[in-house]
Amino acid sequence: MQNRGKQFEEVIKHAFLAVPNTSVDRLPDPVQGYLGYRNICDFIVYHKPHLMYIECKSVHGNTLPFSNITDNQWQGMLEKSKIKGVEAGVICWWIDHDTTRFLNIKALEAMKKAGRKSVRYDMNEYVDILSKEKINYSLSRIPGKKLRVFFEYDMDEWFDYRWGDYE
Repeated sequence: MQNRGKQFEEVIKHAFLAVPNTSVDRLPDPVQGYLGYRNICDFIVYHKPHLMYIECKSVHGNTLPFSNITDNQWQGMLEKSKIKGVEAGVICWWIDHDTTRFLNIKALEAMKKAGRKSVRYDMNEYVDILSKEKINYSLSRIPGKKLRVFFEYDMDEWFDYRWGDYE
């Protein structure tokens, strides 16, 4: 039987696939870095005009510890996010709070540099302590309808919230 984290990844994959004109590539999980190969994320998603690198995490409790994101994932997504038109981050489901958010890797990096070790389920935005700049869309809630265990996410609405309509 699949664990809850893998099931969550499937739910996210199908939510992205339900959006017209969206490409979703699931990167296979290598077994413990078999032959030195490690992915930086679970999915590569294209929705005009944005390319996204997405890592999925599901956690119990109030926080997603940064230690749940491997150095390879962190550095890889941070590097990809430097490219114009590319966004990278973590979709985290806080199971105990029925909350799912997209956490932009740049916002997470700003938090880490400021000394934070985790992100709470109820954070809506992050203001960089050094520059006082609000990092827009960095911790956006993903809309969805709660089913028995998982959600039915509306990624089309989430895309519109983040970037508007590009059709």
